[in-house]
Amino acid sequence: MHVLGIDFGTSNTVAVLRSADGRVRPLLFDGAPILPSAVYYNSDGRMLVGRDAERNARMDPARFEPNPKRRIDDGSVFLGTSEIPVPQVFAYVLQQVALEAQRQAGQMPGQVRLTHPARWGERRRSILVDAARLAGLPQPQLIPEPVAAASYFTSVLGTAVPPGRSLAIYDLGGGTFDATVVRRTQTGFEVLAEEGIGDIGGLDFDHGIVEHLGKTYGQSHPEDWRRLLTPRDDRDRRYRRMLYEDVRGAKETLSRTASADIHLPALEVDAHLTRAEFEDIARPPLERTVDCLQRAISAARLNPADLVGIFLVGGSSRIPMISQLIHTKVGVPPQTFEQPETVVVEGAVRASTGPAPTEAPPTGPTSGGPISPSPGGPGTGPRPPAQAPSMLPPQTPVQPQPQPQPQPQTMMPPGPAAPQGKRPLHQEPAVLVTAATIVVMVVIFIVLLMTILQG
Repeated sequence: MHVLGIDFGTSNTVAVLRSADGRVRPLLFDGAPILPSAVYYNSDGRMLVGRDAERNARMDPARFEPNPKRRIDDGSVFLGTSEIPVPQVFAYVLQQVALEAQRQAGQMPGQVRLTHPARWGERRRSILVDAARLAGLPQPQLIPEPVAAASYFTSVLGTAVPPGRSLAIYDLGGGTFDATVVRRTQTGFEVLAEEGIGDIGGLDFDHGIVEHLGKTYGQSHPEDWRRLLTPRDDRDRRYRRMLYEDVRGAKETLSRTASADIHLPALEVDAHLTRAEFEDIARPPLERTVDCLQRAISAARLNPADLVGIFLVGGSSRIPMISQLIHTKVGVPPQTFEQPETVVVEGAVRASTGPAPTEAPPTGPTSGGPISPSPGGPGTGPRPPAQAPSMLPPQTPVQPQPQPQPQPQTMMPPGPAAPQGKRPLHQEPAVLVTAATIVVMVVIFIVLLMTILQG
């Protein structure tokens, strides 16, 4: 049986397949192991996913959502003039993964494991479960991301973590930061402590770079810069999208080189950004993440020296300054990886799990079945109905299945067992009362009979 692991991220989604013989291979989307989590509702009624969504975003940015995971608490998302429930938006991305998994495996995988932040409560987890159901996936098993990451370190890297020992996970993704301490048990890993920051991630570093550029070009080109930040029409929105694409590319380049250029559309200027400038921008929020990591270690009642190690995961953990700050402030050099985006999902398909997935109850109405595949070919997601104002058919709440109630059990007092076929007398007080009543009535009858005969 194939096992499909999915890490649905803020900026990117990654997935791997584990075959019956234990081999693990990543799913490829347009030849790359990373699928952008972006969606774009096309004017012809198709939902585009991934790189197709990003390519079409310049046509009409109002139809584009680059980071749907950040909208999990919004209830619904407006794309163009259509309002789509959040679980449905997630489902378009997950179905793209399902179609690719089915193509590579030759059939739908028999088991699905979905990762989620350790701090997510039941309501958020239930939205993820609803999205998987809408995408036509089997009932998913939910695995906390730090537990999956820890499983990667032991099963893939062979890191020795004896039962009772702990390790820390520093997870910096596109939208959020999580610091978690997990302890090895006889059957897997358990979360000892977790801390997080909801407003620090790769996207926030992008905004920081744009603000830095605005200090120079907002003064030299005030009107053009103002329109880049607050678009007035489709042209301005396309320029703004192009700006952020270049900023993101420059940020990733600075993890490998000392400088990068950023094209500023409308201004027709190429801005120069050095790694030192970027580190000045990123240092305050990164120091907050390291402080958060220290709080998690303290909450687990451990010292950094007690840990087996500190491991960096998430695409944004590539920033070289992170390792330096952790080593300086915590006193332990962290372990980094060449492909930190895939650590969590590879660990998920190798993690020790229970016999059956646990389903969180639905929290709101969802459509009644999986989304039908779009005929648009690779890169296109499901085709939503085109009626206004909602893209979805009339919605029916999914009712949770009734669970069988346990039957009350009689607790037997200690004592010798009753003979087979007989019930112990202490369980039949009603029988004793009935017998005593009959004896009394017989005695009374005899006394009355004797009195009559003597008279």
